[in-house]
Amino acid sequence: MRAAVLSRRIAAGLGLGALLLGAQARAQTASVEERLAALEAREEIRELILAYGRALDTRDFVAFSGLFAEEDGTWVGGFGTATGRTAIFGMMDDRIGHAAEPVEPTSHHVFGNIRIEVEGDTAEATTKWIFVVPAAAGGPQWLYLGHYEDRFVRRNGRWFFLRREAFTDLPPQ
Repeated sequence: MRAAVLSRRIAAGLGLGALLLGAQARAQTASVEERLAALEAREEIRELILAYGRALDTRDFVAFSGLFAEEDGTWVGGFGTATGRTAIFGMMDDRIGHAAEPVEPTSHHVFGNIRIEVEGDTAEATTKWIFVVPAAAGGPQWLYLGHYEDRFVRRNGRWFFLRREAFTDLPPQ
């Protein structure tokens, strides 16, 4: 009889152990899934930031304005403030002039020190930027050093700028 009771206790203990291990494995899986989703979101946002630089440097303001949330995406900076894709396109076209087709860049925006914090379908970031042009001697010359303060929103599975604010930290040399 003692052996039967001991057997049942061992079986119950093993069952409970397996149940706890299964719950722990599910918790770890959820944690891995959550971490993977956050990494994917940060990478998608990093790609959005880089696409912004490419569109700006090639003066493709159709693509540029498409990076912002359609109605409520806002750009704030030295050129002024615009909200909505149509207004952002108009502001950039008025200030810089868009190219009918993307052009070879004559200036380059270099981004670095990107910090991205994701919270569900929203995110915030700070990005350092350097504006570089060709120098008279033929080499590169940086004109400005600054940073962006960004808020992002994910809509229909895609990330957009909800608000991009540009700051110039060091004026022209």
